[in-house]
Amino acid sequence: MSLRVLRWEGAVQPDLAPFLLVHGLASNARLWNGVAPRLAAAGHAVAAVDLRGHGRSDKPDTGYGFATISEDLRALIGALGFDRPVLVGQSWGAGVVLDFGVRHPTMTRGIVLVDGGLTDLRDAFPTWEICWERLAPPPLVGLPLSDVEAYFRQNHADWPKEGLEGSLANFEIRPDQTIAPWLTRERHKAILESMWGQRTPELWSALRVPALIVPVDGGESDWTTAKRSGAEAAAAALGSSGVPGRIHWFAGDHDIHAQHPAELADALLAADGDGLFSGFVER
Repeated sequence: MSLRVLRWEGAVQPDLAPFLLVHGLASNARLWNGVAPRLAAAGHAVAAVDLRGHGRSDKPDTGYGFATISEDLRALIGALGFDRPVLVGQSWGAGVVLDFGVRHPTMTRGIVLVDGGLTDLRDAFPTWEICWERLAPPPLVGLPLSDVEAYFRQNHADWPKEGLEGSLANFEIRPDQTIAPWLTRERHKAILESMWGQRTPELWSALRVPALIVPVDGGESDWTTAKRSGAEAAAAALGSSGVPGRIHWFAGDHDIHAQHPAELADALLAADGDGLFSGFVER
């Protein structure tokens, strides 16, 4: 299994925690292009990964459940030589790092959940069939690249250049200048079904590593209320277990790492600098 990994080189300070950045569903490592250089400039070792089925990584037909994805990350951390990195995941990636933190607590100093890992799809969709009907990806194969570029420029006019370029990297650009998502529809379906089966309250109760919870208020009142309830429940579960945790809200788009990379990087550095991820090992 070969995974494409991006690394940022800087004057690494060996006493600082490495960061491993994990993208969301149907996304790719380049969405972290605004966050990662700022972490590296502060002296951290930093890497971002295209998970299986995504971007430039291998695309097997199977292995899209949380257990296999977590095993991919475990092997990757060993290959990178990272000493207990902080895992930062966005959206589905937040669910991935939450699952990883429960399965492999001695391999991470802590996790960061960026607008994900707080609510259960089963609460919104009573059956898997309804979930798939509502959340299946739109048919994008064959769309002109120019149309996709225009969509991003129109709908994300305040995003920096690296955020827009990272979003376009979600797609294979074909010789005829049309696009196709790197993640196929069937593999997208397999991941979404695993998300529908994930029970986040059970994971938060079992987590024994520190967590920074980073929800985003996107202006949708019902959805923001659900995230607020999920964040408070997660924090309460951590408190009951004596595990350090903190909540840091943003206002903006779901892809806040693409929209406001400097601000998100500052939040990660502040949490690490305040000692959130220091000196706590699962017992």
